[in-house]
Amino acid sequence: GCRIGEMIGLRWEDLDYENKTISINHAAIYRVMENGKSEFHISSPKTEAGIRTIPMMQAVEQAFKDEYEAQKETGFNVQVVDGMSGFIFCNKDGIIHKPSVINSAIKRIYEAYNAEEIIKAKRESRRPVLIPHFSCHHIRHTFCTRFCENERNLKVIQSIMGHANIETTMDIYAEATDVKKKEAIKALENNSDIF
Repeated sequence: GCRIGEMIGLRWEDLDYENKTISINHAAIYRVMENGKSEFHISSPKTEAGIRTIPMMQAVEQAFKDEYEAQKETGFNVQVVDGMSGFIFCNKDGIIHKPSVINSAIKRIYEAYNAEEIIKAKRESRRPVLIPHFSCHHIRHTFCTRFCENERNLKVIQSIMGHANIETTMDIYAEATDVKKKEAIKALENNSDIF
């Protein structure tokens, strides 16, 4: 549920394996400077509510541990940004991934899948099931939607997502609830003989 800048700004020291938490207290932002060059800077999260500690899911913990082991072989982050280093999400040269690079990687993945699916569907004489365009922000929104479907306490959702105001959380919750309402009626319709 992190924003892209919060994610690429994560450092190994932000992870607490003992308490199974992730500390979100800064973001790495990539912006054009006055001289026309683009560079990373460290900023506070988007809102005051963005400064938070979130529980670490077991699969996320394992992914971080796997990444740490991989970086022991390939090398750790070498880039220093505004006095900070030890960033987790880096390229093979130890430099932080730009948000556009991450979104481009996502695009390559779904485009490759879609190309294969079109060929497969044609062979099987059916309509292809394609993945729509999405980005890091769509993943955050999807996480929030799924979270809303499984958690009813809006303050918990707001806190984990780092939303400054509850209205943002409630808007996503309302979307999730509308989908659930339709699913519930469909299930009722399919599983009972009311009429």
